[in-house]
Amino acid sequence: MLLAPELVYIEYDGTLMDRTTYVLGVQAQSLKPAGVTSESMKVHLWGAVAVVTGVYRESGSPTPGFAMARAERASPVTPDPFDAEKFPAVARFHGLRHQPLIYPCPMLLPYPTTSAQVRIIGAGLAGSEAAWQCARRGIQVELLEMRPIRSTAAHQTADFAELVCSNSLKSENENTAPWLLKEEMRRVGSLLLKLARDCAVPAGHALAVDRVAFATKVTEAISSQPQIAIRREEATTIDPCQQITIVASGPLTSEALASEIARLTSLNEPSKGGPPNSDHPPQSPQASYAPQLYFYDSISPIVEADSIDLSRVYMAARYDKGSADYINCPMTREEYLAFYDALLAAHSVEERDWERLNYFESCLPIEEIARRGPDTLRFGPMKPVGLKDPRTGRMPYAVVQLRQENLRADSYNLVGFQNHLKFAEQARVLRMIPGLENARFVRYGQIHRNTYINGPALLRPTLQMKAHPNILFAGQICGVEGYVESIATGLMAGMHAAALVCGNEPVPPPRASAFGSLTHYVAHADAANFQPANITFDLLPPLDKRIRDRKERHRLQCELAIREFDVWLEAATNPGASFDLPEKSAP
Repeated sequence: MLLAPELVYIEYDGTLMDRTTYVLGVQAQSLKPAGVTSESMKVHLWGAVAVVTGVYRESGSPTPGFAMARAERASPVTPDPFDAEKFPAVARFHGLRHQPLIYPCPMLLPYPTTSAQVRIIGAGLAGSEAAWQCARRGIQVELLEMRPIRSTAAHQTADFAELVCSNSLKSENENTAPWLLKEEMRRVGSLLLKLARDCAVPAGHALAVDRVAFATKVTEAISSQPQIAIRREEATTIDPCQQITIVASGPLTSEALASEIARLTSLNEPSKGGPPNSDHPPQSPQASYAPQLYFYDSISPIVEADSIDLSRVYMAARYDKGSADYINCPMTREEYLAFYDALLAAHSVEERDWERLNYFESCLPIEEIARRGPDTLRFGPMKPVGLKDPRTGRMPYAVVQLRQENLRADSYNLVGFQNHLKFAEQARVLRMIPGLENARFVRYGQIHRNTYINGPALLRPTLQMKAHPNILFAGQICGVEGYVESIATGLMAGMHAAALVCGNEPVPPPRASAFGSLTHYVAHADAANFQPANITFDLLPPLDKRIRDRKERHRLQCELAIREFDVWLEAATNPGASFDLPEKSAP
């Protein structure tokens, strides 16, 4: 029988699964609701080698199935000699090397319980980058990702590094804080930064990506690495004594893993509102959890491009920086005030009585911004400054900007329009925006809970736990905010984990650098009032000499940061590491 219970299955991309997981995966990927069935499937066992023969076809398909023969490695089995000439595939699949013959045939391998030198939990932005940085240094990695076995409230696919909020990786303008962090990442050799630029879509002076193409490329790149063993399962335990572990489970960490992190930190301080990411209130007033915090993050709506009335909008980039890639929906004063009143009157998704919707200040829902005053939107996401309408030669009273969502340019997201309104209310209110009167929504705005740990109480500047140096945290769960910052901390955690494997003491990047300032904040901010941070010049140390001109001051800070970062990188880099990035995938 093909689906033998004593065997461990592995997909062609290297994903390890048990029998149940494999069956679910096949059913999820099949075009037929009934899934895939096997006909005359047999497994012929000989020592540690299994030869699978039979016919595979989609359930309910009228077409004949496909004959296949395949040799695989098996977990401990009872020897069953067979005729090697009858099954020549044995020679083709000798050892642990494998290639797909026909989808979705499984491979049969034992779990590598002792071979992995670094265990990484989560294959998001931080986890994927960390796995790559370890692998390129020759470190064996076990990468755990719970999707699609268990998804989250915000994710829509099982791909690695899926972007769930905007598709922007911030400014590409030289001598800005985001540019500085990305420049340091480029010098180290960030995989995800390179792939992001490969998947870039027009976005003026910002780096924005086709989120589907980006996640696909990251998944392909990580899955093709022989040093990375991928396991599609939920991690529920962390053993600081067993192996080096990077926790990069992200802001949507599962309840079981969040509870394990609470147990591990064990500082016996009550958290806000119950266990992190829990959908239920604490079981009793006496329940206590480690100082893990949370905020609520919001997602912007996306509309179909051909549902936008182009006669009412214009293309422009703010201050004409970069190319005119944004669709701008101008509003008169009367239109703005009508929209403002409708937004305040719209019904939000009801808050559950045990929740306190504390938001990240840099990602407030538009209705929360509006409640602060009638002009707050005009000085925020609807700011018209620098967006002169070429048809009138004047600056509108307010503007809603739309950014291209993918390479096909068939959808656009409403920049800064994250919200927590009911879907019907979103459709009604957002269609009051000029040009969106007949908009078709690909995705409505929504919020999700972001969990993070209290970095200053728990972490060193190397992202290692103070109490358990073999455990590192990376990504948003460690206390940073933003895609680029998550990738950066994953990169650092991967480098530091590789150093630990080699018996070296990790050295944090210099304080003057963007990397060093970001990790310094995570480790040294005020623990009593800790909140996640994006990279800004406020995190960097001031210059010794006061410079009044802001642009010149930032230029000098970037120059100093890169100079000191280069010195650190030369000393920190493993001489045997390969810094060649994978070739661009063929279209």
